[in-house]
Amino acid sequence: MTSRVVRLGVSLEPELLEHLDRWVRQRNSPSRSEALRAIIRKELTRESLEDPESDAVACVALIYRHDRPNVLRRLTAAEHRWGDHIRFSGHAHLKGESCLEVVALVGRRREVVAAAQDLRGVKGIAFGEFTVGSPAVAGGRTGHHHPHSRLAKRQRTASTDS
Repeated sequence: MTSRVVRLGVSLEPELLEHLDRWVRQRNSPSRSEALRAIIRKELTRESLEDPESDAVACVALIYRHDRPNVLRRLTAAEHRWGDHIRFSGHAHLKGESCLEVVALVGRRREVVAAAQDLRGVKGIAFGEFTVGSPAVAGGRTGHHHPHSRLAKRQRTASTDS
């Protein structure tokens, strides 16, 4: 897909332009134009993700001590509960007894948020954060569009048992 670029003029107050230029430098953006495109994509993503049924991706970062009792068993069980939504899971050993787990999720926004919250809520996880995005801003989609009624019921039951 080739996209053409349309040039336009933008009027900004000097203070706002200073903020934009600082932001461009901080994020190592190649230009003001690319920075403005990023801001627009971010807003479009935020808007599209207001719909809980929207196509979404999420990245979850979890930090834990692998020597804590049952944390690996609980984390593995949680990952299996959300197996249909997990596209990637990576593990890194940190200094000491700490580990980092990174999980990539796909599905409807409500599903990936529920999965991310379930994963970071596993007993023994010391830190858990996630970010949600829309593949549509890059012209993509997750391809994850089948019903999950039985799975969702099983996940709700399993998360109350943890």
